[in-house]
Amino acid sequence: MTDYAEPRTGGLLERKFRFSERGTTLGRDTMGGVTTFIVMSYIIFVNPQILSFAGVEGLEEQGLPFDGVLAVTCLVAGVMTIAMGLYTNYAYAIAPGLGLNAVVAFSLVAGEGLSFPAAMGLIVVEGIAVTIFVLTGLRERVMDAIPLDLKKAIAIGIGLFIAFIGLSNAGIVIQGVPLVDIAPLTTWPIFVAIFGLVLTVALRARGIRGDLLIGIIAATALATIINEASGEDAGFTAGATVPDDVYASPNLELLGNFNLDAFTELAFLSAVVWAFSLFMADFFDTMGTLVGVGKPAGYLDEDGRIPEIRKPLLVDSLAAVAGGAASSSSATTYIESASGVSVGGRTGWVAVVAGALFLPFMFFAPIIGMVPPQATAPALIIVGFLMMTALTEAEEEAEIEQDAESGEGPGPPRRVTSRKLAGIDFSELGIGLAAALTIIIMPFTFSIADGIGFGFIAFVVVRAAQGRLRDVHPFMWVASALFALYFLVPLLQSNFDWI
Repeated sequence: MTDYAEPRTGGLLERKFRFSERGTTLGRDTMGGVTTFIVMSYIIFVNPQILSFAGVEGLEEQGLPFDGVLAVTCLVAGVMTIAMGLYTNYAYAIAPGLGLNAVVAFSLVAGEGLSFPAAMGLIVVEGIAVTIFVLTGLRERVMDAIPLDLKKAIAIGIGLFIAFIGLSNAGIVIQGVPLVDIAPLTTWPIFVAIFGLVLTVALRARGIRGDLLIGIIAATALATIINEASGEDAGFTAGATVPDDVYASPNLELLGNFNLDAFTELAFLSAVVWAFSLFMADFFDTMGTLVGVGKPAGYLDEDGRIPEIRKPLLVDSLAAVAGGAASSSSATTYIESASGVSVGGRTGWVAVVAGALFLPFMFFAPIIGMVPPQATAPALIIVGFLMMTALTEAEEEAEIEQDAESGEGPGPPRRVTSRKLAGIDFSELGIGLAAALTIIIMPFTFSIADGIGFGFIAFVVVRAAQGRLRDVHPFMWVASALFALYFLVPLLQSNFDWI
């Protein structure tokens, strides 16, 4: 039998992206790029709302301009995703990270009292630090230093943090007695949020791609109808109104609006630890995403590694720098890139197409401004849930068993596939306590840094008490010492004027 290989067609694009070599076509990868964009486009709506504090009572005056954040979100996502496709020929897409943007807005600005330029300066610093680690080859070494269960705990904690913000934006969870409470489910904004959540969950259950985007659009339409019918007195604090214009020139005033004042506005040590925490969160998210998307895309070699992994790592780290410099928050590689891979996308052309689709949305701020926080809240809750699935991540194992037949000896080999939970081992004190504290502290304190700090310190303390000092990587000792100093900053400041 003769095998006929698909002819090498496509001219320049074929030579650049090697569609035939990757077992795909220009058309298939184009569809992959469109799919990736649709699935991750929710960030166009969510990022401006978070960084502008849209609908957040008492904080709206501190937020960045909605149209400005929208413009830089699309610009950074478009340019860096195209760069990823052209430089690496991998189907990874980039956009401002959901989770890190909440840290900037709610932890650094609202919590620590930083200005947005100072908070974005910390993003630039952590992005530069990650870039240095990539260029020197230290990034992979640091990843190996932290126990796998703690990496999972960080992802789960961030997921809870994001989901909690979603419930708050929906108006479902409110400040109450003693601390928080559930709101009366009787208002139109909450009705819209619940409608959006139910619809989004139903779409996801049916396997509909773009469920988050569809949910946002449908909830926005419903909110606008309700608000207009009530004479704009339905209780929506932002959005839910018909704009005067459909499009407008992009507001790019936020480009370059960052500084390093965090190291003077905060205690120097606090600023260092915050930069370190952002570094860690960005660090883990990217490595997990590259492998998670790379496996079904066929990028992993026989040792489970991605060839030339430094290329996507370098683009990702530079995207963090670009995100901070543009005030869109840290940009990172999206796990939603797997959606384009799932429809057959395999090359960097997928990323080029997805990135190109982001850029036109810079001109539609008035339309996107229609979206109320209650319409994006379901997306936050669902994304938070997806991050929490690391707790029950399953692995498949294949075993060979011999069937013993009475009187005739062993029978032929039989392969049995079993599944075991690869989640966190909470029964082991060192890992279990550290992971639990990491997961609990993040949402309860609205701080990723506090969660990571408590987890790292607990792990080191338990291992030291167990006499297992050799099981603790030197990096964990250094990181835990930094976090301990960070928690002691208020005490030190009350006794030493120079801190």
